[in-house]
Amino acid sequence: MKKVFTKLKSLLPTKRKLIQLYFALLFNANAKGFGEGTIFRGSTKSLCIPGLNCYSCPGAIGACPLGSLQGSFSAGKSTVFYVFGILMLFGLALGRTICGWLCPFGLIQELLFKIKTPKVKKSPVTRLLSYLKYVILAFFVFLVPILYAFKDTPLPAFCKYICPAGTLEGGISLLSNKLNESYFAMLGPLFTWKFLLLVSFVVGCVFVFRLFCRFFCPLGALYGFFNRISFVGVKVDAPKCTNCDLCVHKCKMDIKKVGDAECISCGECVDVCPTGAISWKGVPKKKSLPEDAAAGDKKKAKFITRCVSAVLMIALLAGVFVYAWNDTGDQPGDVSSEAGSEESSSSIPYGNQVGELCYQGELFAVDGNGVSETAIDVIEEGKITVINFWGTWCTPCVNELPYFDRIATEYEGSVSVAAIHTNMVANTASGYIAQHYPDSKIRFACDGAGEAYYNTLGGRGTYPYTVVVDENGVIAAVFVQALEYEELQEIVETLLAD
Repeated sequence: MKKVFTKLKSLLPTKRKLIQLYFALLFNANAKGFGEGTIFRGSTKSLCIPGLNCYSCPGAIGACPLGSLQGSFSAGKSTVFYVFGILMLFGLALGRTICGWLCPFGLIQELLFKIKTPKVKKSPVTRLLSYLKYVILAFFVFLVPILYAFKDTPLPAFCKYICPAGTLEGGISLLSNKLNESYFAMLGPLFTWKFLLLVSFVVGCVFVFRLFCRFFCPLGALYGFFNRISFVGVKVDAPKCTNCDLCVHKCKMDIKKVGDAECISCGECVDVCPTGAISWKGVPKKKSLPEDAAAGDKKKAKFITRCVSAVLMIALLAGVFVYAWNDTGDQPGDVSSEAGSEESSSSIPYGNQVGELCYQGELFAVDGNGVSETAIDVIEEGKITVINFWGTWCTPCVNELPYFDRIATEYEGSVSVAAIHTNMVANTASGYIAQHYPDSKIRFACDGAGEAYYNTLGGRGTYPYTVVVDENGVIAAVFVQALEYEELQEIVETLLAD
């Protein structure tokens, strides 16, 4: 019976696994996003979470720090300082303890490693490979995005070409929802590359402990610079240390000594140290009870502390879950207050699907000088209206914008093109327009708070997104993908011929 009990106990998750699971749930508390196949766009999306968790994950309630960092280079000095400040705060407070305890993708890697197979042990080769993530940090997170920022063409290189969390949590999570079947039309060679890369990481993590974290993750590389000075982490009491190196041999990471840049502060070394030389820094030492205090009193105090902590954590998780569930943003129909009265006099209902009347929107115009105080009506009466939702940070959006400019010029008398910039980084639109489209016939505008008009017309969190409206205000086509000029011209010519 004792052996059975010991076996069952070994199957229970450790305290660290429970904390990892808790923060994975906390950072992805938008549970309804998985059912609806949409991306959460509440106010917390402007805040960075500490670990690697894709912005495009349907459950994510915060922004990924790596994605925010790459995007900040094209979004102005204030955004750069904000993101760097947040990352420095995380690093100084926790260092790579974030990797070991708070990172959702770190938890996924560790669960994969639990699959029973022969394992690749650490060696001088794995230690050498651990430096690769610093190369990725320098090149894909800093150098390439900064170079493209000078061209006013944001390129989050790491997110676009490497990040497996984005493919798994964002791409596959959205594509697996039946409501997003139209997204498959957007897939191309880049997604194929990212998917194959994800499969390689997943398979590799079965055999190599935290393969992505150890060799490829630039966020871990960044936090590693703070490990020695972070407030929380593990430390060694030199006088007690006998240099037995048991801690180094026990550790699955490529550390040379406890607390260096490769250490994720998992705490296993604390348990195996024979002299008690390794302890947690930033954690106050427990006050020893008087000798006459019963062992039961100690257990009771420990039990109460754990219960209070658990209640507070569960309350926080429940609060965030309720917040995300109720933060629905602007719903269809909220943009135009006149829609209801107009609908009563028409046999065609308002909506965001083909064949329904398109909601009108009054948005502030944007030009090379900034956001204007003048509001424009997005839909021009008597004209075919092409409404394109875009962002300077979105490479497919930027690549297809010349096609919209060409349509606006060639069909100026009969077609109106409105390019609505997302409000996520709207301050980048003006500079881009001034450099590339100073005399364009496109009517540029910026979306409202919470991307109200985008939501109203059925946007589901991906860009570019285009809605074509006929001369009577009825939606004729919806494109959840990047367009070619010929596709756009074909729908325009068809509407003009009717």
